[in-house]
Amino acid sequence: MQYVPFGKHGFDVSRLGMGCMRLPTMEKDGKRVIDREAAISMIRRGIDKGINYVDTAYGYHNGESEIVAGLALKDGYREKVTLTSKLPVWLVNEEKDMNRLLDEQLKKLDVPYLDFYILHALNKGSFEKMQAFHYKKFFKEALSDGRIRHTGFSFHDGKEAFLDILNDWDQWGMAQIQFNYLDDDKQATEEGLKAAGKAGIPLVIMEPLRGGALANPPADVKQLMDSYEVKRSAVEWAFAYVADYAEVATILSGMSNQQQLDENLAIFDHLTVGGLTDAEKAFVKELKK
Repeated sequence: MQYVPFGKHGFDVSRLGMGCMRLPTMEKDGKRVIDREAAISMIRRGIDKGINYVDTAYGYHNGESEIVAGLALKDGYREKVTLTSKLPVWLVNEEKDMNRLLDEQLKKLDVPYLDFYILHALNKGSFEKMQAFHYKKFFKEALSDGRIRHTGFSFHDGKEAFLDILNDWDQWGMAQIQFNYLDDDKQATEEGLKAAGKAGIPLVIMEPLRGGALANPPADVKQLMDSYEVKRSAVEWAFAYVADYAEVATILSGMSNQQQLDENLAIFDHLTVGGLTDAEKAFVKELKK
């Protein structure tokens, strides 16, 4: 596993992060629920193999993700990872909701604090709402009383909204954005990514495989990959593109089974910042086209 500093926070994180949005599931009483035994085993295997960043959220798996993540982090595993969860801003209708939801999430995870607590899936409108509810005051209180160690936000909107949020506060601890070789000119964009890096805000990347689509490209794209002199799987090309950026700290993958975990672990054993040659970068642009 490769590790990089997480901004200026004084600790290193694994380039591969454990996303808890697509955990193994099973059928139970007519519903799809997390296969807890399989999920806990997979999360712990990932940590044993070097993953030290775990990401979950209030709404993942219909509210079950935080519970299962908390169970996986028992028996000494909590101390091995940086743990992030997210405030569901769509459920905030008054200021006191922020404290209520954080306390509920800490209880579900069964932990006394979160390393990062971030505003979830911000866009221009939801951020304006959080400004009206004095999100900075809430964060400062939660930092002061020890329930969280750092702040941040995740994002789904356009570049201008991203830059507005980025510039609204000088105490953001991180930003989580969607970024992959098809979406580098969408949402936060490469320009936003670079702006965050310049501001010293570490980036966590979601959807590096675009929800799995880049793992199974169209036949002509797969043929292009197979014919190229450097041999990488579709998954590795996608991860390598994102990992090439120095501004990126951790790359999240929502792994759903042991095979996906093991394949990703093997890939991230050797992905490095600046690992793509100029020729390989040009090739990825051809893949995008």
